[in-house]
Amino acid sequence: MDGLQRYLTGYEAMTSLDSPAIAVTLKLFAAYQEAYGVEEMRWQFPAGATVAAVLDRAIAEKPQLARWRSLTRFGINLQFVPPDTPLNDGDEVVLIPPVSGG
Repeated sequence: MDGLQRYLTGYEAMTSLDSPAIAVTLKLFAAYQEAYGVEEMRWQFPAGATVAAVLDRAIAEKPQLARWRSLTRFGINLQFVPPDTPLNDGDEVVLIPPVSGG
């Protein structure tokens, strides 16, 4: 299942009346901030979604970000986490692409 399919499956679950939704704050940096044109967004996901679902949704909405998929690291509440880490309501999520500079 590709990222778009995972996102759409999650969206369908989220829109079901039986499935509670959780809200997270997404902080954007580098390529992600450039693609969206904002520093922060609030997104909803179905309960049980993982932090990888955030990246899947970003790429589904902004396909130009696909080139960063394998290079992006994840953070939740100021901690680096693996992609399969579950989201909780109120989490602050960051997608961290490679950056350069001095």
